[in-house]
Amino acid sequence: MNSAPLRIGVIGCADIAWRRTLPALAAHPDVRLTAIASRDPAKARRFAERFGGEPVTGYEALLERADLDAVYVPLPAKLHFAWVSRALESGRHVLAEKPLTATAEDTRVLVALAASRGLALLESFMFLCHSQHARVQELVAQGAIGEPRALTAEFGFPPMPDGRNIYRTDLGGGVLTDAGVYPVRTALLYFGSGLEVRGAHLRFDAERDVDVSGAALLTAPGGETAHLTWGADRSYRSRYALWGSTGRIELLWAYTPSAAHRPVLRIERQDHAEELTLPAEDHFAGAVTAFVRRVRDGVPSVLEGALVLEQARLVDEVRRHAAAGPVRTAPAPTSAGSPGTT
Repeated sequence: MNSAPLRIGVIGCADIAWRRTLPALAAHPDVRLTAIASRDPAKARRFAERFGGEPVTGYEALLERADLDAVYVPLPAKLHFAWVSRALESGRHVLAEKPLTATAEDTRVLVALAASRGLALLESFMFLCHSQHARVQELVAQGAIGEPRALTAEFGFPPMPDGRNIYRTDLGGGVLTDAGVYPVRTALLYFGSGLEVRGAHLRFDAERDVDVSGAALLTAPGGETAHLTWGADRSYRSRYALWGSTGRIELLWAYTPSAAHRPVLRIERQDHAEELTLPAEDHFAGAVTAFVRRVRDGVPSVLEGALVLEQARLVDEVRRHAAAGPVRTAPAPTSAGSPGTT
């Protein structure tokens, strides 16, 4: 086991990095946050003053440093391919925010590049690193709901203020890649590879020309179905449920729990219902730990591998099915203080 700290540089000063990921990186005992890069020198200084490391102006300048083992990339989706590929070509392991890229083909290229160079490439679907999902999987495997027949997964929140990346198509914005990917990844978590998109719909904001909500129906090779819904035009909701031959299990706050939140699982059977309260946990810290263990000790992670490719394929398929005739509507009013995605 390698005992030296993992020296990490950061490419980009995004809101998600400031609020959740960099606090987890800075707090990890086996990580040394070495440098933080932004195209804006003032922003790089502000981040470095809070989290440590040296402020760097420009992403290329960070990759030219000799004191980095890995990089964290929280850039907008459209910029991921260029900078993740450069980081891999420079010999650095990479933890990238979701989605890994904007297309399935770009994702395939990056995964192959990382494998060819023996480097770790993890997509930070941090919710997968929370043990509440492992508990659901354990209960399902024990027969708590019989044989799973269907999944419903929902993730939505109120409109966000204008100017956010979610509304910028030039940066890979849109609610499918910001929020819809969570229900899609949940379907893969429980039904595995081989899922097919049977129908999809994206609701567009006509003024911004960006999708603000959507839904999809997926089927698994065994006949199971996944009904997925997402949006940035509604009240907050973040949950999924598995419906089986003898019962139903629901996770009440699936995707954005705070580090202090104690998850609640609800199990329903024909003549019985119960709720289980689980320990609080920081899934951002879990994602950082998964990355460190993968880089230092070669421990496989749920944030890499075949399901990353399957995720990208399904998102492309959702877009293809929805492109047959999206309904464009007037822009929804914005409201500050939306919980957004984490």
